[in-house]
Amino acid sequence: MASRPNKPGKETNDGKAEKKSGKAKLVIIISTVLLLVGAGGGAAWYYARGSNAAPVTKTPVFLSLETFTVNLEPENSDQHLQTNLTLKVGDDEAVNTIKLHMPEVRNRVLLLLSSKTASQVASVEGKRKLASELAAEINQPFGEGGKGQAVESVLFTSFVIQ
Repeated sequence: MASRPNKPGKETNDGKAEKKSGKAKLVIIISTVLLLVGAGGGAAWYYARGSNAAPVTKTPVFLSLETFTVNLEPENSDQHLQTNLTLKVGDDEAVNTIKLHMPEVRNRVLLLLSSKTASQVASVEGKRKLASELAAEINQPFGEGGKGQAVESVLFTSFVIQ
């Protein structure tokens, strides 16, 4: 019977070719693992860097209201308040809603302003409190079942007590 010839790369006597093949596989596996780890780390760095980018800020939308002149609640004598307000709102849709209901907005503002005394609104803290009360009042829904407005803040552009 004829003996089969040995396959190339395998030597039966000392096994050197088999060891060489095993080392080559190990080098390939380690290289692949390092490549995958590097790619994963690079991708993580790329996406993490993107999340630290400056957030996109919306351009503020302002709506100026006509001048308000009201009689304040009497303390010692008759006093008047004349003020101009600007509303900072969330978007153009809120501006359109407020413009559509402007008589009701003005009524709400006038009623609130005329319920104050001069001493309540003369200080900086009093003005801040009044601004937050005005925002809350204007943000009330128009009509039953309506949704509130998106007034973020009320800004005084003029404020005179006489």
